Amino acid sequence: MKVSRNDLIWCIIVSVIYILWVIWLGNYWWLFGLPVIFDIYISKKVNWTFWKKRDGKNNKFIEWLDALIFAVIAVTLINIFLFQNYKIPTGSMENTMLIGDHLYVSKVAYGPRIPNTPLAFPFTQNTLPLTKGTKSYLEWIKLPYKRLAGFGRIKRDDIVVFNFPAGDTIVVGYTNLSYYSIIRDSMQYHKNMDARNGVPPRTEKEYYALARKGIWENFTVIARPVDRRDNYIKRCVAIPGDTMQIINRQVYINGKPENNYPGIQFGYYIYLNGGQTISDQVFNRMSIYDYQRDYTGTSIHAYLTPEEVGQIQRFSNVREIQLNHYFDDYNIDYFPNDTNYKWTLNNFGPLYIPGKGATIEINTENLCLYERIIGYYEGNDLSIENGQIYINGQPAREYTFKMDYYWMMGDNRHSSLDSRFWGFVPEDHIVGKPKFVWLSLDKNQKFLKRIRFRRMFRKIE
Repeated sequence: MKVSRNDLIWCIIVSVIYILWVIWLGNYWWLFGLPVIFDIYISKKVNWTFWKKRDGKNNKFIEWLDALIFAVIAVTLINIFLFQNYKIPTGSMENTMLIGDHLYVSKVAYGPRIPNTPLAFPFTQNTLPLTKGTKSYLEWIKLPYKRLAGFGRIKRDDIVVFNFPAGDTIVVGYTNLSYYSIIRDSMQYHKNMDARNGVPPRTEKEYYALARKGIWENFTVIARPVDRRDNYIKRCVAIPGDTMQIINRQVYINGKPENNYPGIQFGYYIYLNGGQTISDQVFNRMSIYDYQRDYTGTSIHAYLTPEEVGQIQRFSNVREIQLNHYFDDYNIDYFPNDTNYKWTLNNFGPLYIPGKGATIEINTENLCLYERIIGYYEGNDLSIENGQIYINGQPAREYTFKMDYYWMMGDNRHSSLDSRFWGFVPEDHIVGKPKFVWLSLDKNQKFLKRIRFRRMFRKIE
């Protein structure tokens, strides 16, 4: 067997990289791949690239096909283990990040996850292109949660990309809404109809069953594994072991006020002097994009940072700026969706953030805070009978957590669907850490004006 020096060198380089990858993976069964590498470069008994000729020239189609297959495999591995692109779809992180920002998201910052569903159409998250609800993945193989070693752990105030915790079940055509909020809205509809028609009130379980039946009969409902849920991006406000509370919009962690980053903003009403306004060009120059004009033309509702409030107050055509106090009011959509905890976006908690190995006392009063963790994220059979809590058929007065959990909030505090709506983010939902903006596009502009050159390669903090 004659072996060229070039093939021998490449065999050694690829084998070393492969062995290091297997060690990182922690599954030494993959070492059986070494004979394949040896055969590709040295023995050459099997034509592993069967779509092209081993000897002789291939036509251009085969060459393009070969390049495409290599690119798909390479990019897929890079996306799984190293980094991926993420595009900002909503204004929940304004003014820190803008709609149209494309981010470099590092997977190795916190350690990449092994995919739960490895059989999938390349470069898709959960649905096939040009379809509304056709799954882009197969569930023939389902792998348990495993995260490889990374460069660090999530720190308080980190901006994090993660899978949407409430996205385990979705209603096709309404993926922008939580399935659970749709159920609650349907329950309220049936309650209102009963009251209007003079029907005696039913129990919460009866309303839930009625709402769930209607949703499942009239819409297509899909369950998604963790790694195929939509990606979200928020700031980690609290880490495992913290106690988080919001008092008059100020976040407190373990009794101390959180850092207020320059990009954090809230909703305000801008009242104008008669017959005057603020032009779109002025808002664009100030990088203010989330605003709505009153139909009378006398006011504008905008999400602003304290610095922007100060600037706009000095405008000669502005009469007054007032904070929007709507967010002081309670809404059943706020976590934990229980009227015993009438928390609001501006006044929330206190709430303990669970950590792996931590044990807390549970009772019928505080169970609503942690029931999704116990019953769903950590896979226990949870029930209540005659006021007694049962976990896996055994009476329980305390619970020890199996995973770490995080509390995520958008910097646009009054316009963010975040943990204040759907609760904790489990560690197995963490995707990665955005490092910088590599491209930013403004969809409201045309041609080259769409590119926000001043935001390109901006570090994310």
